[in-house]
Amino acid sequence: MCGIVGYIGEQDATPIIIEGLRKLEYRGYDSAGICTICSGAASTRRSQGKLVNLEKLLKESPLVGSVGIGHTRWATHGRPSEINAHPHQAGSVVVVHNGIIENYLELREELKGAGHVFKSETDTEVISHLIDEEMKGCDDFVQAVRNGLARVRGAYALCILCEKEPGLMVAAKLGSPMVVGLGNGEFFVASDIPAILSHTRSMIFMEDSEMVVFRDGEAVFSTIKGEPLEKKPRHIDWSPLMAEKGGYKHFMLKEIFEQPRAVRDTIAGRLKETEGDVYLEDLALDEAQLAGIQRMTIIACGTSWHAALVGKFLIEEHCRIPVEVDIASEFRYRNPVVDDKTLVVLISQSGETADTLAAMREAKRRGAKSVAICNVVDSSIPRESDGIIYTHAGPEIGVASTKAFVTQLVALYLFTIRLGRARNTMSLEQGQKMIGSLVRVPQLMEETLKLNAQVEKMARNYLASRDFLYLGRGINYPIALEGALKLKEISYIHAEGYPAGEMKHGPIALIDEHMPVVVLLPNGESFEKTFSNMEEVIARGGRVIAVCSAGNEAVKNKVEVALEVPADGEDMSPLILSIPMQLLAYHVAVLKGTDVDQPRNLAKSVTVE
Repeated sequence: MCGIVGYIGEQDATPIIIEGLRKLEYRGYDSAGICTICSGAASTRRSQGKLVNLEKLLKESPLVGSVGIGHTRWATHGRPSEINAHPHQAGSVVVVHNGIIENYLELREELKGAGHVFKSETDTEVISHLIDEEMKGCDDFVQAVRNGLARVRGAYALCILCEKEPGLMVAAKLGSPMVVGLGNGEFFVASDIPAILSHTRSMIFMEDSEMVVFRDGEAVFSTIKGEPLEKKPRHIDWSPLMAEKGGYKHFMLKEIFEQPRAVRDTIAGRLKETEGDVYLEDLALDEAQLAGIQRMTIIACGTSWHAALVGKFLIEEHCRIPVEVDIASEFRYRNPVVDDKTLVVLISQSGETADTLAAMREAKRRGAKSVAICNVVDSSIPRESDGIIYTHAGPEIGVASTKAFVTQLVALYLFTIRLGRARNTMSLEQGQKMIGSLVRVPQLMEETLKLNAQVEKMARNYLASRDFLYLGRGINYPIALEGALKLKEISYIHAEGYPAGEMKHGPIALIDEHMPVVVLLPNGESFEKTFSNMEEVIARGGRVIAVCSAGNEAVKNKVEVALEVPADGEDMSPLILSIPMQLLAYHVAVLKGTDVDQPRNLAKSVTVE
């Protein structure tokens, strides 16, 4: 959540910062602000609401200066308002901040006693006052920042300016993401890659307890305590065009249609078809370590948790290891049974999900090995895990995850093959078969995307519905959960996902002629059971939307709507069935007129508890 963009160089800072903040809108925000320094004076503009409000303010009252910081805020302490928007200034010190300062009340009272007057309700304002107070006994602004941060408890990514040092900018990180972009005599700071990708592809990812001082065309990295550091930049090969809409009405629709490409990119170079095995370049676990695993725990949040549930079915079936799936925010606050024979798999699109990161650290403290499945290179969770499986979805701008989700599923299929082969629970032939199925997935997805026009047309019939029920069995039960979540997220219609066999234990009481019921019943071993559940829904007047294998006349003749997916996609049904779930949620939301890419109250990356 929240977004930071900073710039120092020779160009006008304001348009660079506003452009970067717009690229970070997917993170979710309720207010925005910017500050530049010119002729030794800081000037700030802030507004509540969307960036367009800030841009209007800047047209009326422009800012000049070649050093500046900007921020989009997601309220944690203090209501959404102009006065609580960042940047915050105390004396000569100006700060933008992502994260949470845990001891801000204690510091606030102490600083009030020293004569400081606070204007906002935020925890962030404490930082600017704290550094300003430190400067009273220290002429060195950078040292004052170090002294101030030494007293702070919590998580932060900070960008800091000082009127007394107009050619200087400081950034620091502890627990919240921050990346530094290197230009030709200029530097960029941001919460995420897309904000600065149009200006540079040479980037340095900051670690916890690090800071960087930008001055005189140089970037000097150190620990917050002052110990010098050597940092090597990485080249980012994402094209800026990957973060553009590409002619689609919404990022979400573009990203739905990018899924065949994302799957191809995620499996590219990893398949050893003749050996029935895969190559995972950053897994960092050898055959003996994989063979020694006695149990697994997969930890995730939200959509990634649904991917984890699919992973449980895959790994238990093909690798014969007991798998527990845990919601990260629950795992970290109980006493989990984890030891050095446990492999913990963390799934996070951003690699910065606060609860998942904390859960990983707790599991590692107890001796477990860890593997991260992540879309963002060098983000916090991959950096701290023992092994990594990167997905190659590219930037995902829409808040509701689509291509990131399916590439997480692909990563779990790849890991299942590697683990099954290492443990001799998957034969050469079985490995070859699963690889062959994965290779066909992009084509099957392209065929499934042809449902778009049908889904758009039928979505009009469900706009007045207040509730939806989604049913699935076996490995497709998590896809029912994901379908319900997608509809909730972007259309604001209440929806629930259930195992189809569990319907009679409660949800059946809700079914009547007003209730749309989405039933996932592709061909396969659970088809007959799910078909029977569907008939029970029909008998009670439920309006059935069936997602079935192409050519299944028995289903088509029974239901209100049949969405037919390729019949030969049974082995990879979670990947294929995800697409009609996404399209249904998207088209209902568009017709209802909601903000599809930035639904209310949601953020792309939940980087605070």
